Amino acid sequence: MPTSRASFDNSHNFRMPAEWEPHDATWLAWPHFRGDWPGKFEPIPWVYAEIIRHISRNERVELIVNNPASEKSARKTLKLANALHPNVHFRRWPTNRVWTRDSGCTFVISGRTGVRARQPEGTASLQGIHWRFNAWAKYSNYRHDERIGSLMANAAHATEVRALHKGKPVVLEGGSIDINGTGTLITTEECLLSNVQLRNRGFRRQDYEQIFANYLGIQQVVWLDRGIAGDDTHGHVDDITRFVAAKMIVTVVEPNRRDVNHQPLKENLCRLKSATDLDGKPFQVIELPMPSAVTFEGRRLPASYGNFYIANKAVLVPVFNDPNDRIALNILADLFPNRAIIPIYSGDLIWGFGALHCMTQQQPAVRA
Repeated sequence: MPTSRASFDNSHNFRMPAEWEPHDATWLAWPHFRGDWPGKFEPIPWVYAEIIRHISRNERVELIVNNPASEKSARKTLKLANALHPNVHFRRWPTNRVWTRDSGCTFVISGRTGVRARQPEGTASLQGIHWRFNAWAKYSNYRHDERIGSLMANAAHATEVRALHKGKPVVLEGGSIDINGTGTLITTEECLLSNVQLRNRGFRRQDYEQIFANYLGIQQVVWLDRGIAGDDTHGHVDDITRFVAAKMIVTVVEPNRRDVNHQPLKENLCRLKSATDLDGKPFQVIELPMPSAVTFEGRRLPASYGNFYIANKAVLVPVFNDPNDRIALNILADLFPNRAIIPIYSGDLIWGFGALHCMTQQQPAVRA
């Protein structure tokens, strides 16, 4: 069955707000590791500057820089790009890589879960769920990144909560899940249940559902099949399928039967169409095209319009100088009529195997 209903108690009374709910800040880390973009690093800081310029207009940007020299370089680039806004705050913390969605904490709110609260009505507080990070069970250089979750939680004045299950720290990346803020989560079997790039040895479907219930307030999980070709994370859902409203999902499709992505994306679409929400009603599923295959040095890259980021008053969308760019932008414009749709050229950025959603992490607004 593609959908599992969790019967577990949300003992912490946490809720992870949807990405479209108000933010206090967006977290990013300034690029510095040339090994993530070998031969293409030079344009990457300018892509970051463009992203920061748009986000900082309507919310604070917490920008992690590796050291004083990195901050100096970032300030210079941002100033030249007209992006050195007062909303940009610098945090001098060393990082290995800059995929903050995966290495950082997940911010949740306690006291407003969308289900019966255990705290007095009207109270709410910010928590930072610190997952263990092991660099997608693939790379060895992640010791700095493993500490970022704690640093983010403390800087945000959030209570740090270390995720444990059966006495073990839980490995989880933010890009492997997407939620609607009212109790439903989407993920892929390829990422969490496969023995390739194994995150948590011995964990089964029910273990993850228990974890999601305890730490994110999730009551049901929609399990998709696989991610797209070229995905270095082995199946992150934020490249393929995203909530855009509590009962509405966009998912990427590939009509070309000869393309390697055709069959797995077709399977995902079938699962979504058979899934139901907590009221037993079908989700509204909108199809989003894929760009033409993006390759570099003979390698297929995980280029997808699904890796967009929803900021306070804008949606930043990766584009690739492809005819389908305009189609994808128009679909998202219809879905977000009250937000500006901002195309960000990501043809160079995707050589790092990530795009806009991978590099950002939202900090939800908490209003008592």
